[in-house]
Amino acid sequence: MPQDVYDPPALAPGTLRVIPLGGLGEIGRNMTVYEIDGKLLIVDVGVLFPEEHQPGVDLILPDFTPIRDRLDDVVGVVLTHGHEDHIGAVPYLLKLRQDVPLLGSELTLALIQAKLKEHRIQPVSHVVREGGTERMGPFELEFVAVNHSIPDALAVAIRTKAGLVLHTGDFKMDQLPLDERITDLRAFARLGEEGVDLFLPDSTNADVPGFTALERDIGPVIEGVMAKARRRVIVASFSSHVHRVQQVLDAAAANGRQVALIGRSMVRNMGIAAELGYLRVPDGILIDSKKAMNLPDDEVVFMSTGSQGEPMAVLARMANLDHQIEIGEGDTVILASSLIPGNENAVYRVINGLMKLGAKVVHKGNAKVHVSGHAAAGELLYCYNILQPTNVLPVHGETRHLTANAALAIETGVPAANTFIGENGLVIDMTDGVADVVGQLDLGYVYVDGSTVGEITDADLKDRRILSEEGFISIFLAIDKQTGRVIVGPEIQARGFAEDAEIFDDIRPKILQALSEAAANGTRDQHGYTQVVRRTVGRWVNTKHRRRPMIIPVVIEA
Repeated sequence: MPQDVYDPPALAPGTLRVIPLGGLGEIGRNMTVYEIDGKLLIVDVGVLFPEEHQPGVDLILPDFTPIRDRLDDVVGVVLTHGHEDHIGAVPYLLKLRQDVPLLGSELTLALIQAKLKEHRIQPVSHVVREGGTERMGPFELEFVAVNHSIPDALAVAIRTKAGLVLHTGDFKMDQLPLDERITDLRAFARLGEEGVDLFLPDSTNADVPGFTALERDIGPVIEGVMAKARRRVIVASFSSHVHRVQQVLDAAAANGRQVALIGRSMVRNMGIAAELGYLRVPDGILIDSKKAMNLPDDEVVFMSTGSQGEPMAVLARMANLDHQIEIGEGDTVILASSLIPGNENAVYRVINGLMKLGAKVVHKGNAKVHVSGHAAAGELLYCYNILQPTNVLPVHGETRHLTANAALAIETGVPAANTFIGENGLVIDMTDGVADVVGQLDLGYVYVDGSTVGEITDADLKDRRILSEEGFISIFLAIDKQTGRVIVGPEIQARGFAEDAEIFDDIRPKILQALSEAAANGTRDQHGYTQVVRRTVGRWVNTKHRRRPMIIPVVIEA
């Protein structure tokens, strides 16, 4: 629900302030700032991927405004795991201050270091492990193993003089994980005995009843699909989903196929995972993509990015016949991921495109080729009963997810007044375990468009949508400034509106008449004449054609 914007009071000594800058009301941009006694701790700095109504945007960053002038007070950034929605914005934060210490697991830091290398940033990083503790200024941190769809994920317990906070990051409770690394419920229970004053749990699957299915159930399904495939197999997944890639490698080995990794991020991330021992590559399975093109169709698997329908990712380019791998009759495509909310149309567009080319498309809707990496309602209930937190701030989810998570907390005995559902910029202060909402900051989207960061506005995106959906009309004319008489023009051109220039014949006399009347009423300046042309054309095109194109008048005074 929209919240009124109001500034929080000055922070009292010994009080912990918590401000989510991203991840509330959205799946992505996860970032939370903790402050006590003048020092700041940040947990995660992720990106949000654009939707169809944000044309031309590459990434969306958290709004750093509340901390931009206080970066010298940041004692560290904790990264819970290596997914883009939790680490993708780190380069943009470090461009503001490069020596902010990064804390994370071995794999998480390896993935972010590879990304930072592309930005020519050498980070100050410190590897942490489950069970370990670190003191960062007034914050004492303890790291807890959690199970997720990427290895080496961590929750973080934050101890301060104001109370104990547990921030889960993304997690689930797979009891038979592929890497045999389960969520450490014993540590959760110990923290519960100590007393969790504020709990920030993952909300993505809070509205899904029961328990998330086992990751290991997916491997046999992928292997079975490969066994039935007549020609090539293309599997699309997130470029950081190490477990899924492992299952594809194992399934390929069982079916006598070799695997080529396609996509820069896929090749980079899996290279890192293999080097660190998180990905076990069977001998002779991985081959170069060029060599794979020359193999018999029934001996190759392509592992690619693009499972979310991203227009420039490998799979979408295949569907558009814009990739060296040309999909054909008898090929099998497996979309081994879930749909991120907002991507449905893009994904189905890719599926339809692949099927038109003759491919068989296997996805979560028609086969068990993916399980979520996020705890469902049953798992969250276990957490609440084990932890018995005093206060709860659900994070990482759209409003429906946050609301469902808060309802679970209330069902297990957390007072409704102690569960906080908010938007990015919500300000919560906690003293001696007592938490209250004390402010709501006005935060916006920060768009990355090529090399441009933060300069694209919502108004710019509105213009882009108009151009893409309605086209534009340009009107050029030269006028006598004193009389409003048109000396040259009006010359009218349109793009994305109408091909027949004759359609504008009946608006030209209306423009001439409107300018003459404006001059008779005292208009003498170029801006005034421009506005007259814009209103006249806009009224005509809206009334007669029911369209709202962008109208660009160019009026020159003579």
